[in-house]
Amino acid sequence: MTVREDIKILLVKENTTLTSVAKKLSEILDKNVTVDSLSQKLRKGSMKYDEVKLIAKILGYKINFEKE
Repeated sequence: MTVREDIKILLVKENTTLTSVAKKLSEILDKNVTVDSLSQKLRKGSMKYDEVKLIAKILGYKINFEKE
């Protein structure tokens, strides 16, 4: 599963949109984060770990590593 798929699943679970996440990211980072820029990063697979971690936090989740 890709980060894109994981985030899309979390958006559905939390009944929210990428637009809402972009708005909250803009407030937290104090810079303009657009839906287009987020979508592009998700499509290209170029999102940084810190960005994914922050999106997870906004949605009420944390990233957890488990040993196989």
